[in-house]
Amino acid sequence: MRLLVAERIKLFSIQSPWLCLVGTLGVLIGTGVLQAVMGKGQISPADSQAGVQIGIAVVLVLATLAITTEYRCGTIRTTFQAVPDRPRALVAKVVVVAVTTGLAGLVGGFGAWAAAAVLDPDRTQGLHGFADWRTVLGASLLFAFAAVLAVAVGTLLRHTAGAVALLLIYSLQGERLIALIPNAGPEIYKWLPIHVGQNFIAPGPEDPLGPWGSLAYFAACAVALFVLSAVVANKRDA
Repeated sequence: MRLLVAERIKLFSIQSPWLCLVGTLGVLIGTGVLQAVMGKGQISPADSQAGVQIGIAVVLVLATLAITTEYRCGTIRTTFQAVPDRPRALVAKVVVVAVTTGLAGLVGGFGAWAAAAVLDPDRTQGLHGFADWRTVLGASLLFAFAAVLAVAVGTLLRHTAGAVALLLIYSLQGERLIALIPNAGPEIYKWLPIHVGQNFIAPGPEDPLGPWGSLAYFAACAVALFVLSAVVANKRDA
C-alpha cells in the first residue's frame, strides 16, 4: 500500500499527467459534443466513442511519461534503492497509472454518450442492452491496458521522446501502414493489438475473437510486454 501511495504522489506531483487527463476527457467528450452539434443521422453508442483511438494515444503519452520522467530525472535510482525488488516497484507504478487512466476512460466514455444525448436526444440512441453499455464504458478497460503497454515500452526504452514517438506513430498510423502490405498485410492487421483492442468497443465485420476475446488478447499483449520490461529492468543498471 505504501508503494501505491508513493506512486500516486509521484504521478500527480507533476503537471503533465493532469494535462493528459484533461486532454483525454476533452477528446472523448468533445467528440460526443461535435457529433450532436454538427453531425447528421442517428448517433449510435459506438458513434459516440469515435474519439477513443485518439484518447488511447493520449493515455499512451501519460503512461510513458510516468516512467520515462523518472529515468530522465534520475529518481528511478532512488525508487529502486528504496524498493530493491524492482518488479514490485514497477507493478505498483503500473497499477496506479492503469487505475487512473481507466477511471478517465470510464468518465470520458460515458460522458461522450451523455453529452450527445443531452444536446440532441432525438438523434442519440439510448443504451438498451449490455452490448451498448459495454461500448460506452469499455474505454475504461482499453485505457487501463494501454497504460500497461506504455509503461512497458517506457521501461524498455527509458527515453521519453523515443518512447512517445514510437507509441504515437504505432497507435495512430503504424498498424494501418502494416495493413497496406500486399497480400499478407490485411491478415497481419487483424491481429495487431491496438486494432484488436478497439474491437472490444466496436467489433468489426472481420473480428475473429469477439468483443471479450479481443479485450483479452489486447490485455495479454500488454501484460506480456510488461513482464518482459520488468525482467529487463531487474537485470540492467538503473
